[in-house]
Amino acid sequence: MNHLDQSKQHILQVSELTKKVRYILESELRTLWLCGEISNFIAASSGHWYLSLKDSKAQVRCAMFKGNNRYTRIKPQNGQQVLVKAKVSLYEPRGDFQLIIEQMEDAGEGLLRQKFELLKNQLQGEGLFDQRYKQPIPDFVKTVGIVTSSTGAAVKDILTVLKRRNPSIEVVIYPTLVQGDLAAEQISDAIYNANERDECDVLIVGRGGGSLEDLWAFNEEPVVRAIFDCDIPVISAVGHEVDTSLSDYVADMRAPTPSAAAELVSSDNQQLLTQISHYRQRLTHLIKQAVQDHKANHQYFNHQLALASPVKQLQNQQQHADDLAMRLNQKMIEQQTQRKNQSLLLQQRLASKNPTQQIQLAKVKLNDLDSRLTRAQLQLKDNKQLQLAKLAHNLNIVSPLATIARGYSITRDEQGRIMKSVDDVKEGDTITTQLNDGKVESVVSNT
Repeated sequence: MNHLDQSKQHILQVSELTKKVRYILESELRTLWLCGEISNFIAASSGHWYLSLKDSKAQVRCAMFKGNNRYTRIKPQNGQQVLVKAKVSLYEPRGDFQLIIEQMEDAGEGLLRQKFELLKNQLQGEGLFDQRYKQPIPDFVKTVGIVTSSTGAAVKDILTVLKRRNPSIEVVIYPTLVQGDLAAEQISDAIYNANERDECDVLIVGRGGGSLEDLWAFNEEPVVRAIFDCDIPVISAVGHEVDTSLSDYVADMRAPTPSAAAELVSSDNQQLLTQISHYRQRLTHLIKQAVQDHKANHQYFNHQLALASPVKQLQNQQQHADDLAMRLNQKMIEQQTQRKNQSLLLQQRLASKNPTQQIQLAKVKLNDLDSRLTRAQLQLKDNKQLQLAKLAHNLNIVSPLATIARGYSITRDEQGRIMKSVDDVKEGDTITTQLNDGKVESVVSNT
């Protein structure tokens, strides 16, 4: 029976088993964070790292390939406590359970970074980093507040830059610890104090460079919330340019260094003088323009006042009356002339309708037509005579008589037909030859 049950089951190969286990591990556990002590560390010639992570009760084999370990800032050593981000897997050729490490950090710094990310996500979810809460930094700052250590390098750098660029800016220092267990509380108290006193145009919060642990006070929640609650625009200037703190996210502006923050809030004296000169020129131009505008308005109102003067109004009315009188007189003259012209036209039309005059005109026209008819008849006669002479001349040119007169003759047979060839006659025929002055009859004796 047991033999029958085993025959029905699928028997796995070892490779199949390891493949299934690997799939289960990688699909179920995915990525995890793990803290432990390094042992059996090997840096292979291929560039990959192989090691074990252990605690007091267990250990696990690990591999970190060169594509990931080249970005690691620490140099792993046996006995070192580290925090790793890894994926669970199985090395199939040996069936070994192992971790594939993607990131590795010193345990202390790694835990801080983990804490950093958790608090960052929490505060971001609350909206503390939203752009809509950011305040603009004033263009012209009279008083700068500095929240930092009174003996640190940061305050010295800020004061040096302000003195060089614009010594007229006043500085109020709110001294505080910037490192250690009490630093976060003191920094937040200093920010609240500056906000309550309200004596600054802008507030610089920061310190010089250091490790993540050194800068950690500016990642504490009380400091972040104090900056968010501050009504004075805040510039975060923590560490160097590569360092990033939660204060940078919540502040109204981030400066890469304390010195850069001082440059952001201070205008260069030469630049201010240039701007003042530019504003003076603009003001002078505007004043001149305003004076010209007032002069033009004054002239305009004087002109309007002169137009509204009673004397000027009376003169205008008199001139208008004179103009109307001249226009009336001109109109009367034009109408009188028009009527005279109409009278003359009517007289002419009446004269043209007089019968005597029409008879005289008709006689003149009749005489004219008679003369034209006589001339036309004579002209027609002359033209016909010329045509007749021309036709006679042309007829004479083509006449046979004219040809004969020039020495030629025409010979006809007995039937009167013109002979054109000797073949037209035969021996014994009588022919008649027409000459210019008569005819000659002949009898053909030979052809």
